[in-house]
Amino acid sequence: MSNKYKLTVNHNTPIDLSESNLKNFDVVDVEKDKFHVLKNHIPYIAEIVSADFLAKKYTIKVNNNRYEVAISDDLDILIKSMGIERGRTKVINAIKAPMPGLILEISVEVGQSVKENDSLLILEAMKMENSFLSPRDGVIKSIAVVKGNAVDKGQLLIEFE
Repeated sequence: MSNKYKLTVNHNTPIDLSESNLKNFDVVDVEKDKFHVLKNHIPYIAEIVSADFLAKKYTIKVNNNRYEVAISDDLDILIKSMGIERGRTKVINAIKAPMPGLILEISVEVGQSVKENDSLLILEAMKMENSFLSPRDGVIKSIAVVKGNAVDKGQLLIEFE
């Protein structure tokens, strides 16, 4: 049985490909991530510029033309048809205290836009300062604490819109 794949090139050109199609290519490694490809007696120089193996997304250059390629197999297509995207994580809408402690600093305000990994607040717990970073891009909906507050484990600290 031959595996089948769907390649999407530059976000809009779908190509169906199977392992048997690959037999029509003559590929030789030139150096790391660089290949000499012969297809129908026509030579091509291909280079992998970047690769996100888990997301199955690649940037390649063929004869110095750049292409964004996403690869999906039968399972990926089935999962997407069910309305689920493989590898996606749930969106975090609230930050809660993982342990009791004292709020030392709040670095954001309600309505402020934040980027992933922006500093939100600092919680002192067990004589250690714990910096909370934004888990995603978003807008601060509410701040349930103020500087100097003592908080309990599981208490809401910050909500995102």
